[in-house]
Amino acid sequence: MRGERRLAIAIAVVAALGVAVAAYLTYVHYADVKVFCAAGGGGCEKVQTSSYAKLAGVPVAVLGLIGYLGILASLAVPGEAGRFAGALIALVGFGFSVYLTYRELFTIKAICQWCVASAVLMTLLAVLTTVRLLRAEEQPFGTFGPRVRSRG
Repeated sequence: MRGERRLAIAIAVVAALGVAVAAYLTYVHYADVKVFCAAGGGGCEKVQTSSYAKLAGVPVAVLGLIGYLGILASLAVPGEAGRFAGALIALVGFGFSVYLTYRELFTIKAICQWCVASAVLMTLLAVLTTVRLLRAEEQPFGTFGPRVRSRG
């Protein structure tokens, strides 16, 4: 269980960083202030004001915030259900990050450092949550109850 605990702590730390990034971008969106971009060049502003900054009218930053909070919440769910939920959310988030990064590079032609940071964090979470799921003791899929170890 020691490895499980370390993975859970790593996931919590990375997800908390993701919450911070997504919360900042959500604040920037709703406060209607200019995003801080240390790299300069206006890439962050261009990305944040593009048509790809919203999905069905919902700011992508809000979706990221929900995803990161969902991953944190999955850590509170015991057993296979929590591990599966965390991995599922992280893998969907990773896929969405890949799509958004593609749009940044080839459609918007600008890079936002905050988006890159979020994509890196979601990639780490996809790896960590998948490792956590796969390292769990073998158990039939869909069984979420307590595990029974064989003595053989």
